[in-house]
Amino acid sequence: MRPNRMTFFERYRDRFARAESFCRRPAEAFAVVGGVALVVLLAVTVAEVFWRYILNDSLLWTEDISTMSLAVVVAAAVAYGAREGSHVCVNLIARFTGRRVTRITDGVARLLGVAVTGVAVYALFVHGSCGRPCGAVTGSVSIPHTPFYYALGVSLAAYGLLLLSHLLLGLAAWNGEDPNEPVE
Repeated sequence: MRPNRMTFFERYRDRFARAESFCRRPAEAFAVVGGVALVVLLAVTVAEVFWRYILNDSLLWTEDISTMSLAVVVAAAVAYGAREGSHVCVNLIARFTGRRVTRITDGVARLLGVAVTGVAVYALFVHGSCGRPCGAVTGSVSIPHTPFYYALGVSLAAYGLLLLSHLLLGLAAWNGEDPNEPVE
């Protein structure tokens, strides 16, 4: 009988679990920022309705502020949705094949997710760094897009780090139950 040897990943499972817990924290900040952005969006909408229908005069800057507020809401939703596991998931593979196959498919999907979010983060930071010289401003009052590109980039980076922690924790739970596998 050979002794039960732990793999590299299994030896560090506790560390990977702590890393995953740490990677979930930025989503809390994004939830607060997203909430503030929703309040701003509500206030802008109320102001525009009042000015347009009560004072019979439209505000020039409302579309710009609304668009940028929505960008912040989307960034917050990406990070917070990743933390809460609220993104769309179709779990047909697990239903038909079981854990033996999903160990591999989960790893591949998470690795691809890390790669895609990495490319998207890079693109957002490179494109966002151009800003005003490239004409990346809103139409009416010229709000630069740069901080909003960066917010989306940071949000996707947080998502990518969480996916990476899920990948490592999934490898550490190779012979057991993956704590991040969706329930059926």
